[in-house]
Order: sequence, then C-alpha cells, then structure tokens
Amino acid sequence: MKKLETKSGFVAIVGRPNVGKSTLLNHILGFKLSITSRKPQTTRHRILGIFTRDQLQMIFVDTPGLNDLNEGQTSAMGRFMNHQAVGVLSDVDICLHVVDARGWRDEDEAVVPHLTSTNVRSICALNKVDRVHPKPKLLPMMKLVSEKYSYEEIIPISALKNDGLDVLVDQLGQRIPNGPHLYAEDEITDRPVRFLVAEMIREKVVRQLGDELPYRTTVVVESFAAREKVTAIDAIIYVEKESQKGIVIGKAGSRLKSIGQASRQSIESFLNRQVFLKIVVRVHRDWTNERLALASLGYR
Repeated sequence: MKKLETKSGFVAIVGRPNVGKSTLLNHILGFKLSITSRKPQTTRHRILGIFTRDQLQMIFVDTPGLNDLNEGQTSAMGRFMNHQAVGVLSDVDICLHVVDARGWRDEDEAVVPHLTSTNVRSICALNKVDRVHPKPKLLPMMKLVSEKYSYEEIIPISALKNDGLDVLVDQLGQRIPNGPHLYAEDEITDRPVRFLVAEMIREKVVRQLGDELPYRTTVVVESFAAREKVTAIDAIIYVEKESQKGIVIGKAGSRLKSIGQASRQSIESFLNRQVFLKIVVRVHRDWTNERLALASLGYR
C-alpha cells in the first residue's frame, strides 16, 4: 500500500484588532495558546500554533491586530506590532484574513494592500456570524468582501461557537504543500513555558484594568524554578508612570492580589502542578515609546 505523503506549511492569521484571531487559533488547536480579551491589541507577539492531524501539519502564525499603519503616528510599540503582523506575509504558504461578519471597516481595507504586495494565497474567514441577525444579511457582506480582494474562499465561521471551523481547516489543509512535518506530533507551540506564563499574567492585567492602562503594561517572568512539589515563579508587571503603579496595585494591594490569584489558577491548570507566584509592580518610564526599552522587555 502506498504511504500517504505528509503535508506541512505555514498559515498567517491577520486582520484588524479585535476580530477574534486569537480565539480562532485557540479553538482550532483545542488549547488556549493565545491570550484573549475584549480589548483591542491584546496580542503583541507573533505566536506559532502547531496543528497536527494525521498527515497534515499546519503551523499557524497568530499576529497582532493591524492598527494605524502610518508609522509617524504610532508609538514604538505600535510600529513593533505592525511589523510583526505585516512581516510574516512573505514567509507563509497561505494567509487567513479574519474579518468581522458584521461589517467591513477601514482597518480591514488597510490589510488588503499587504495581501496584494506579497501576492500570498488568501482565504477570508468571516467571523462572529453568530452575532449577525437575520442570517440573510451575510449575503451582501460576502459579496462586498469578494469585491475587495481575490480570496480563494470566503468562509463564514464563529470561532467562539466552533461553527464552520471544520470547513475552514479542510480548505486550508487542501492548500498546504507536501513536505515533512517540522514539529513533533505533540508540540503545540515553539514558545517557551516562561513566555506563556508571562502572557497568562498579562491577560489578567488586561482583563482587570481599564481601557487605556493595559496598553502601558507588560509582564516579564524574572525566575521560574520547578521544585519537587511546587513551581516558584517571580514576575514583574511593568508600567510607565508611578501613578499607574498605584492603579495596578489597588487599595491596600487588592487589585494586585486579585490579578495574582487569577493568574496562579490559570498557571496551575496549565502546568498541572502547584504554583507559588510572586508578582511585583515596577515603573519603566515611557517604555512603549522607546525601541531599546521594548527590546529589553522581550519585544524583539
């Protein structure tokens, strides 16, 4: 019997902020890899999510949401995130452009020139169809999207409800080239555990603080020691101003305690073992606007 050939390739997930890219990746993988929140720009790094099923291996690249592409009007962090999102397109086999099914925006339009310039094969996933009522309203939206770019497929999905994901995975898989698998069958990502732990803590920060402050915070895991019965983790939440430090800590340390408890629960579930977590808050002035500061905090 002829042995089936293996397939392996890279899929970039791109789109404007807050269209559900990270939620989509997590549901495809069946594992919470990328942190999520309702606040835009939660994802800051390229994150590889490795999907392996039988002979097929797809390496998904979850990217930050493309925001203001005018570099003169963005912070160093904004430029870093845009470069993370755009730079991947020339290195993948197929692009998955995620669009909110409830309407096409200028930010969606800003993605199209990058698809055109790289001439990358692209599929459009119309996400959040569970929020479109009545359903016939999807038809004009699909027609509009088809006129924006020559997508090979336009697939309505709901990442949150796992609706349409089998069709999406099948269509992507058909376009993945033959080749050996690049990762072991049980690998989910190329990111180290310390990075994932820092992201879990940052997710709790984003979810518990207001609309503006999360964009001025980042998390670094300073030490990670797996002992016999417990894993001891020391982490730092960095902010830009002394006044922001007080907001993160909260009255009598109440907010920091809440962030720590929620983070510890997530990390223990992820590591499947007891965790001792210590978190401190420090000021790193104007770090989102300084390229060297970004690099020192892991944004390279």
